[in-house]
Amino acid sequence: MSASFRLRLPATSANLGAGFDAAAVALSFFLEIEADTAEEFSIAASGRDRERCGRTEDNLILEIYKRLLTENGRRVVPLAIRMVNGIPLGMGCGSSAAGRLAAIALAVHFGELGWSSDEILEEASALEGHPDNAAACWLGGFVIAACEGRKVYAARVAPPAEWRAIVVSPAHPLATTEARGILPESYSRADAVANIQAASLLGLAFAQGRGDLLRAAMSDRLHQPYRAAICPLLPRLLPLAGSHGILGAALSGAGPSVLVIVEEKDLGMATEAIRQALVDFPESEIRDCRFENAGASQMFGQSQK
Repeated sequence: MSASFRLRLPATSANLGAGFDAAAVALSFFLEIEADTAEEFSIAASGRDRERCGRTEDNLILEIYKRLLTENGRRVVPLAIRMVNGIPLGMGCGSSAAGRLAAIALAVHFGELGWSSDEILEEASALEGHPDNAAACWLGGFVIAACEGRKVYAARVAPPAEWRAIVVSPAHPLATTEARGILPESYSRADAVANIQAASLLGLAFAQGRGDLLRAAMSDRLHQPYRAAICPLLPRLLPLAGSHGILGAALSGAGPSVLVIVEEKDLGMATEAIRQALVDFPESEIRDCRFENAGASQMFGQSQK
């Protein structure tokens, strides 16, 4: 067992409209973890939400790390963790998937569990309850993922290099449990068919670089119409899709952030249109970033050498 461990996990945006619990893409802001064995647990956190990330009690990463070691008959090795967090918590940018994957990777490394990359992804997907965020964070790029029991099937492509992402976030986070709780138990056949059509377009739009398809491909009838009531930025930004250089827009994950996709040449025009649409939401954050093709699994493999 190596005494030191490093891992960088990208933020993710899941669903992308129609790809509910199936599609996600990695983004170029990160949770960075460095850990060494120690006499007792400690976390030195910087970046976003550093006070919450720096707790050693009620900490997602430490709880999962300890539980996995105990369940697998390993000694719980105390860690001194240094963390730089660039992923805002509760904003629909995959913070929980990144945290869970970090915890699993730490347990595999320091507990010498010998798990494969696929096994790590399967554990993270089981903890998440769906595979999309975990698959995009672990593998990078644009990912379509599905589960059969614990088995995760995932296929990825690199998004077009000329596409950029704009993540627009309100001032306050939203609990995923609240966003899930607002959804209905059943849907009409028409709504289900519309989402199947759009989700099918979504995969091909990313694979073929068809920006002209994104407005339709990111349309949704299963979750966004219901979540709009608790995600106030969505009704303002969704109508911009197809204009001002904006190729498509959708809730990022369960919200409350909104993901907007543009071509790089139209970034300024699109950003200004977003600002104008949100003049009465002055505390909103507008962050432009790239799509991230390197997933955490690549760095995890390097750390084991």
